Amino acid sequence: MNSSVPQDISLYELALSAEQPPHPLQISPTTFKSAIGTVLDLLIDQKLPATLWLKFPRGSVWQAEIDRYRKLSTASHSIYVLKTQREDEADKTGTNNLLNPKTGAASPDPVEFERIDESDLIDDQGVIPTSSTDYSYSLTLPLSPDSQLRREYFILVLSSEFCGLVLAHRPRSIKQSKFELPDTQDLSALMSRPNNNDDEFERKHPLLGLFSFESHTIQRILGGINQAICAGQTQIETNNEVANLLENWESLTQPATEGALNTTLLGHLFTRQVQRQEDIWHGSAVYRKQAETAATLQMENEELINSIRLKDEFLKNVGQELRTPLATMKTALTLLNSPTLKAPQRQRYMEMLSQECDRQSALITSVLDLVQLETAVEQNPVQPLRLTDVVPGVVSTYQPLAQEKGVMLAYTIPEDLPAVSCLSNWLRQVVINLLHNGIKFTPKGGRVWVRAKQQGDYVQLEFQDTGVGIAPSDIPKIFDRFYRVRSSIGDETSGTGLGLSIVQQLLLRCGGSISVRSKPNEGSTFTVLLPLYR
Repeated sequence: MNSSVPQDISLYELALSAEQPPHPLQISPTTFKSAIGTVLDLLIDQKLPATLWLKFPRGSVWQAEIDRYRKLSTASHSIYVLKTQREDEADKTGTNNLLNPKTGAASPDPVEFERIDESDLIDDQGVIPTSSTDYSYSLTLPLSPDSQLRREYFILVLSSEFCGLVLAHRPRSIKQSKFELPDTQDLSALMSRPNNNDDEFERKHPLLGLFSFESHTIQRILGGINQAICAGQTQIETNNEVANLLENWESLTQPATEGALNTTLLGHLFTRQVQRQEDIWHGSAVYRKQAETAATLQMENEELINSIRLKDEFLKNVGQELRTPLATMKTALTLLNSPTLKAPQRQRYMEMLSQECDRQSALITSVLDLVQLETAVEQNPVQPLRLTDVVPGVVSTYQPLAQEKGVMLAYTIPEDLPAVSCLSNWLRQVVINLLHNGIKFTPKGGRVWVRAKQQGDYVQLEFQDTGVGIAPSDIPKIFDRFYRVRSSIGDETSGTGLGLSIVQQLLLRCGGSISVRSKPNEGSTFTVLLPLYR
């Protein structure tokens, strides 16, 4: 670039070079926007005629602040909007231009000027404010593409009673990332990004903010704005309106050199900002609570969907399990009708029908037990229960079955064991299911025994056998509904595949647990933990 071309300078650096520089703060775009809104609210409420120098990020949320001020201000005002050529071209392709209030369309010229009469202030409902702006206009001022102001945003207010500056500088030290704010990035889009935590946003997008009401600092900033406009005019076709602005610069910026700060207005400004900050904090709390509620509802919804899926699978499995014995019985009945059927064959088919009827009955009973467990809302009050009141009686009931199969069945339950917290019928069903499995899968000459001892805050009840054992691949599945372990003895198709599932559910409901250790051809040990009664 030719050295004769005037250069602009960073307004942020100008402010810091003042005799009494304002103290910079690291702020978020949200805080910066809040401060701008506070200044505009003060001008609107106090009906102050003012000249505004603006440079805002692109985006609808920032343009809305300008539109709101133009619509609600009832005092004469002038608005000078500074834009780099790149920002201006981007705005023309979108909807972020400063709109012409008469036509609702963006001006095709980067510099625009309009007078606004009363008809311009009619809102969407056709309401006209009680008083209207007598005279107001706006002018868009182009900056050079490499202007030092491209990383800066500000509002500078000049009024006979109030002069103030709100300035934000985006430092180059921010590392590039997927959230980086390039020179023309739409800050409003990032501010409205969903699932964007406020703390994370402020950490990833810090701005250096300056706030000043000091006359000397404001004069330096005005000088920097003038220099930036002049630099822009050397690279862009000169416009008469901009030329007139530069020619009458002193008269336009006169309020910055006159009068002292009105302390009453300063009090109003401070009150406004505090109120805005409170609104932001309360709004953030509401949004966080809504987000937490939404997350909780989503988890509950996923649990309900999963529960429905499991119930559907359960019903499907029940249907398949009920169909199997029915098919067997139908086949047996068909064969019984054969005129050539011999007596031994007839007897075998009759026994098959009896076994399948028993299996069907056991399956229905087990399904009803499991459904009752899952749908029970209120449980009977748990009373202290001693193992000696339940285990010996169940073992005695199964002694004849064990003797018939040639299996030794024994138990060891110390009399001094403390009471456990479990319903009597629940514990009885647990012992019945585990004893039945132990005897069923233990060959002739084997042993099944039950032992009990205290283990911390629990009573440990072990069911050990010397049966066929369980393959390692089957162990994770044995508590699944309708899963049956295939064995080399007995009838592996008998049984419902629900016994261990029911045992696990019963123990979970009384605060207990069940685990298993097993090796093929060496036997299995089921360990039940029952909580002590408190």
